[in-house]
Amino acid sequence: MYAIVDIAGQQFKVEKDQRLFVHQLQGEAGDKVEFSEVFLLDDNGTVTVGAPAVEGALVTAKIEEHLKGDKVIVFKKKRRKGYKKKNGHRQRLTKITIESIVASGAKKSTKKAEPKKAEPKKAEPKKAEPKKAVAKAAAPKTAAPKAAVAKKAAPKAVAKKAAPKAAAKKDDKA
Repeated sequence: MYAIVDIAGQQFKVEKDQRLFVHQLQGEAGDKVEFSEVFLLDDNGTVTVGAPAVEGALVTAKIEEHLKGDKVIVFKKKRRKGYKKKNGHRQRLTKITIESIVASGAKKSTKKAEPKKAEPKKAEPKKAEPKKAVAKAAAPKTAAPKAAVAKKAAPKAVAKKAAPKAAAKKDDKA
């Protein structure tokens, strides 16, 4: 029996009593960890594929130790420019042993998953909608003074245009 499981954001094909290194998990050496994101189960030729995960499936593992991976050297250089950068990195890993693969009966993991969904956050955007309506109502109020300013400016423009014509008539009389 094997399963394809999501562990710390990566997919692994796991079997019972298999040891593998995964990205660092929370917990101490000796703790048990459950993975409920099982994408595929194979039980002696009977394949069950989830959409996206198989309901009720559960993989349990035991944390053996936390350690660091091999050092990776990152060296950057631009020729003829005098630019050199050397960086190193060691990934933190966790060594786990798969203890069991269960096809059904993972009621504990489904109960844990339900409270994590935050329903009150979905209600918050509804509160934001009335605020937008208030902002739209305020917009016409600001538009009205602009129209009033335009009306006040119009008579002054007319007066300026009339003044040059009057001056031209005075020149004709003289």
